Amino acid sequence: MTQRKKVICGIIFLVFCIFIGIAYHYLDYYNLIPKKSHTAEEFNITTITSSVDYNKNGIDDYTDFLLGARKEAEHHSKYDGTYYVGGYPPDNIGVCTDVVWRAFKNAGYCLKDMVDTDIKNTLDAYPKVNYSPDPNIDFRRVPNLKVYFERHGISLTLDTNKIEEWQPGDIITFSSTHIGILSDKRNSDGVPYLIHNSGQPNREEDALLKQKEITGHYRFDASKVDTALLIAWHE
Repeated sequence: MTQRKKVICGIIFLVFCIFIGIAYHYLDYYNLIPKKSHTAEEFNITTITSSVDYNKNGIDDYTDFLLGARKEAEHHSKYDGTYYVGGYPPDNIGVCTDVVWRAFKNAGYCLKDMVDTDIKNTLDAYPKVNYSPDPNIDFRRVPNLKVYFERHGISLTLDTNKIEEWQPGDIITFSSTHIGILSDKRNSDGVPYLIHNSGQPNREEDALLKQKEITGHYRFDASKVDTALLIAWHE
Protein backbone atom coordinates (compact mmCIF):
# COMPACT_ATOMS: atom_id res chain seq x y z
CA MET A 1 0.00 0.00 0.00
CA THR A 2 1.40 3.38 -0.99
CA GLN A 3 1.87 6.19 1.51
CA ARG A 4 -0.95 8.12 -0.18
CA LYS A 5 -3.39 5.24 0.23
CA LYS A 6 -2.36 4.86 3.89
CA VAL A 7 -3.12 8.52 4.51
CA ILE A 8 -6.52 8.27 2.77
CA CYS A 9 -7.41 5.13 4.74
CA GLY A 10 -6.35 6.84 7.96
CA ILE A 11 -8.53 9.86 7.20
CA ILE A 12 -11.51 7.62 6.34
CA PHE A 13 -11.04 5.66 9.59
CA LEU A 14 -10.81 8.90 11.61
CA VAL A 15 -13.97 10.29 10.00
CA PHE A 16 -15.74 6.99 10.68
CA CYS A 17 -14.71 7.07 14.35
CA ILE A 18 -15.90 10.67 14.69
CA PHE A 19 -19.21 9.77 13.07
CA ILE A 20 -19.67 6.78 15.42
CA GLY A 21 -18.82 8.98 18.40
CA ILE A 22 -21.33 11.66 17.41
CA ALA A 23 -24.00 9.06 16.68
CA TYR A 24 -23.45 7.37 20.06
CA HIS A 25 -23.60 10.70 21.87
CA TYR A 26 -26.86 11.60 20.12
CA LEU A 27 -28.44 8.22 20.79
CA ASP A 28 -27.32 8.28 24.43
CA TYR A 29 -28.46 11.88 25.00
CA TYR A 30 -31.94 11.08 23.70
CA ASN A 31 -32.01 7.77 25.57
CA LEU A 32 -32.38 5.75 22.38
CA ILE A 33 -29.83 3.18 23.53
CA PRO A 34 -31.70 0.53 25.54
CA LYS A 35 -30.81 0.63 29.23
CA LYS A 36 -31.99 -1.41 32.17
CA SER A 37 -34.06 0.58 34.62
CA HIS A 38 -33.98 -0.14 38.33
CA THR A 39 -36.46 -0.05 41.19
CA ALA A 40 -36.34 1.75 44.52
CA GLU A 41 -36.11 -1.59 46.31
CA GLU A 42 -32.79 -2.32 44.62
CA PHE A 43 -31.36 0.67 46.49
CA ASN A 44 -33.17 -0.10 49.76
CA ILE A 45 -35.39 2.92 49.23
CA THR A 46 -38.92 2.90 50.60
CA THR A 47 -41.42 4.34 48.12
CA ILE A 48 -43.57 7.00 49.76
CA THR A 49 -47.30 6.93 49.14
CA SER A 50 -49.86 9.62 49.90
CA SER A 51 -52.38 9.37 52.72
CA VAL A 52 -54.88 10.92 50.29
CA ASP A 53 -56.87 9.21 47.56
CA TYR A 54 -58.70 12.28 46.29
CA ASN A 55 -60.67 10.59 43.52
CA LYS A 56 -61.35 7.53 45.69
CA ASN A 57 -60.20 5.06 43.04
CA GLY A 58 -58.22 2.93 45.46
CA ILE A 59 -54.90 4.45 44.34
CA ASP A 60 -53.09 7.07 46.42
CA ASP A 61 -52.48 10.53 44.96
CA TYR A 62 -48.73 10.19 44.40
CA THR A 63 -49.20 6.97 42.47
CA ASP A 64 -52.06 8.53 40.51
CA PHE A 65 -49.78 11.45 39.57
CA LEU A 66 -47.15 8.97 38.38
CA LEU A 67 -49.62 6.87 36.40
CA GLY A 68 -51.26 9.93 34.86
CA ALA A 69 -47.89 11.31 33.75
CA ARG A 70 -46.92 7.91 32.35
CA LYS A 71 -50.19 7.70 30.46
CA GLU A 72 -49.36 11.05 28.86
CA ALA A 73 -45.82 9.88 28.07
CA GLU A 74 -47.12 6.75 26.37
CA HIS A 75 -49.73 8.80 24.50
CA HIS A 76 -46.78 10.80 23.09
CA SER A 77 -48.62 14.05 22.48
CA LYS A 78 -47.21 16.22 19.73
CA TYR A 79 -45.14 19.02 21.23
CA ASP A 80 -47.08 22.20 20.49
CA GLY A 81 -47.57 25.19 22.78
CA THR A 82 -50.39 26.80 20.80
CA TYR A 83 -52.72 29.07 22.76
CA TYR A 84 -56.24 27.67 23.10
CA VAL A 85 -59.39 29.50 24.10
CA GLY A 86 -60.71 27.57 27.07
CA GLY A 87 -57.17 26.65 28.06
CA TYR A 88 -57.02 22.96 27.28
CA PRO A 89 -55.24 21.74 24.15
CA PRO A 90 -56.56 18.72 22.19
CA ASP A 91 -55.68 15.32 23.65
CA ASN A 92 -52.95 14.73 21.08
CA ILE A 93 -51.24 18.08 21.72
CA GLY A 94 -49.10 19.06 24.69
CA VAL A 95 -46.03 20.65 26.23
CA CYS A 96 -44.24 20.02 29.52
CA THR A 97 -46.92 21.71 31.64
CA ASP A 98 -49.64 19.58 30.06
CA VAL A 99 -47.96 16.50 31.53
CA VAL A 100 -48.55 18.00 34.98
CA TRP A 101 -52.21 19.00 34.79
CA ARG A 102 -53.02 15.71 33.07
CA ALA A 103 -51.26 13.85 35.87
CA PHE A 104 -53.36 15.80 38.38
CA LYS A 105 -56.48 15.05 36.36
CA ASN A 106 -55.67 11.36 36.77
CA ALA A 107 -55.82 11.88 40.55
CA GLY A 108 -59.10 13.77 40.31
CA TYR A 109 -57.85 17.36 40.61
CA CYS A 110 -58.55 20.28 38.29
CA LEU A 111 -55.14 21.93 38.48
CA LYS A 112 -56.21 24.66 36.07
CA ASP A 113 -58.99 25.85 38.37
CA MET A 114 -56.77 25.58 41.43
CA VAL A 115 -54.05 27.68 39.80
CA ASP A 116 -56.54 30.22 38.42
CA THR A 117 -58.16 30.58 41.85
CA ASP A 118 -54.81 31.07 43.55
CA ILE A 119 -53.80 33.71 41.02
CA LYS A 120 -57.11 35.50 41.52
CA ASN A 121 -56.72 35.47 45.31
CA THR A 122 -53.01 36.27 45.49
CA LEU A 123 -52.10 38.04 42.27
CA ASP A 124 -49.00 39.68 43.73
CA ALA A 125 -47.45 36.25 44.29
CA TYR A 126 -47.42 35.61 40.53
CA PRO A 127 -45.01 38.13 38.95
CA LYS A 128 -45.08 36.41 35.55
CA VAL A 129 -48.79 37.07 35.20
CA ASN A 130 -47.94 40.78 34.96
CA TYR A 131 -51.23 41.75 36.56
CA SER A 132 -53.15 40.47 33.52
CA PRO A 133 -54.42 37.02 34.48
CA ASP A 134 -55.36 34.83 31.53
CA PRO A 135 -57.10 31.55 32.50
CA ASN A 136 -56.56 30.31 28.95
CA ILE A 137 -52.81 29.94 29.47
CA ASP A 138 -51.71 30.73 33.05
CA PHE A 139 -51.87 27.09 34.18
CA ARG A 140 -49.66 26.08 31.23
CA ARG A 141 -46.81 28.39 32.20
CA VAL A 142 -43.95 26.88 34.19
CA PRO A 143 -43.21 30.01 36.29
CA ASN A 144 -46.84 30.05 37.46
CA LEU A 145 -46.82 26.36 38.34
CA LYS A 146 -43.56 26.86 40.23
CA VAL A 147 -45.18 29.60 42.33
CA TYR A 148 -48.26 27.47 42.90
CA PHE A 149 -46.30 24.46 44.14
CA GLU A 150 -44.06 26.66 46.29
CA ARG A 151 -47.21 27.97 47.94
CA HIS A 152 -49.23 24.77 48.21
CA GLY A 153 -46.77 21.91 47.85
CA ILE A 154 -43.97 20.67 50.07
CA SER A 155 -40.57 21.99 48.96
CA LEU A 156 -37.95 19.25 49.05
CA THR A 157 -34.21 18.84 48.57
CA LEU A 158 -32.44 19.85 45.36
CA ASP A 159 -29.52 17.52 46.17
CA THR A 160 -29.82 14.63 43.72
CA ASN A 161 -27.29 12.63 45.72
CA LYS A 162 -30.01 12.09 48.31
CA ILE A 163 -31.73 9.62 46.00
CA GLU A 164 -34.13 8.35 48.66
CA GLU A 165 -35.76 11.79 48.84
CA TRP A 166 -36.68 11.81 45.15
CA GLN A 167 -39.96 9.94 44.92
CA PRO A 168 -42.49 8.95 42.24
CA GLY A 169 -45.06 11.66 41.59
CA ASP A 170 -42.80 14.51 42.76
CA ILE A 171 -42.88 17.64 40.59
CA ILE A 172 -39.58 19.07 39.32
CA THR A 173 -38.88 22.48 37.74
CA PHE A 174 -35.77 23.56 35.86
CA SER A 175 -34.07 26.84 35.02
CA SER A 176 -34.78 26.15 31.35
CA THR A 177 -38.47 26.90 32.09
CA HIS A 178 -39.23 23.21 32.05
CA ILE A 179 -41.23 20.94 34.34
CA GLY A 180 -41.77 17.22 34.78
CA ILE A 181 -42.84 14.48 37.17
CA LEU A 182 -40.63 11.80 38.68
CA SER A 183 -40.99 8.18 37.63
CA ASP A 184 -40.70 5.08 39.81
CA LYS A 185 -37.94 3.88 37.45
CA ARG A 186 -34.34 4.69 38.36
CA ASN A 187 -30.96 4.59 36.64
CA SER A 188 -27.99 2.53 37.80
CA ASP A 189 -27.10 5.24 40.33
CA GLY A 190 -30.58 5.29 41.81
CA VAL A 191 -31.51 8.63 40.25
CA PRO A 192 -35.18 8.62 39.17
CA TYR A 193 -36.25 8.87 35.57
CA LEU A 194 -38.13 12.01 34.52
CA ILE A 195 -41.51 11.99 32.80
CA HIS A 196 -41.71 15.12 30.67
CA ASN A 197 -42.38 16.52 27.23
CA SER A 198 -39.86 18.62 25.37
CA GLY A 199 -40.60 16.95 22.05
CA GLN A 200 -38.04 14.17 22.65
CA PRO A 201 -38.49 10.57 21.40
CA ASN A 202 -38.84 8.98 24.87
CA ARG A 203 -41.03 10.84 27.36
CA GLU A 204 -40.11 8.71 30.41
CA GLU A 205 -36.36 8.64 30.50
CA ASP A 206 -33.11 8.96 32.43
CA ALA A 207 -33.06 12.72 31.99
CA LEU A 208 -33.25 14.34 35.43
CA LEU A 209 -29.56 15.27 35.40
CA LYS A 210 -29.49 16.05 31.68
CA GLN A 211 -31.70 19.12 32.05
CA LYS A 212 -30.45 22.52 33.15
CA GLU A 213 -30.33 23.51 36.82
CA ILE A 214 -33.07 22.04 39.00
CA THR A 215 -34.89 24.99 40.57
CA GLY A 216 -37.70 23.24 42.41
CA HIS A 217 -38.62 19.85 43.86
CA TYR A 218 -42.17 19.62 45.18
CA ARG A 219 -44.59 17.07 46.57
CA PHE A 220 -48.30 17.84 46.51
CA ASP A 221 -49.80 16.55 49.75
CA ALA A 222 -53.49 17.41 49.69
CA SER A 223 -53.79 16.60 53.40
CA LYS A 224 -51.79 19.76 54.09
CA VAL A 225 -53.88 21.99 51.80
CA ASP A 226 -57.09 23.75 52.83
CA THR A 227 -59.87 21.60 51.41
CA ALA A 228 -61.58 24.75 50.14
CA LEU A 229 -58.63 25.20 47.76
CA LEU A 230 -58.91 21.71 46.28
CA ILE A 231 -61.04 21.56 43.16
CA ALA A 232 -62.20 18.30 41.62
CA TRP A 233 -61.76 17.58 37.92
CA HIS A 234 -64.77 18.38 35.78
CA GLU A 235 -65.28 18.22 32.05
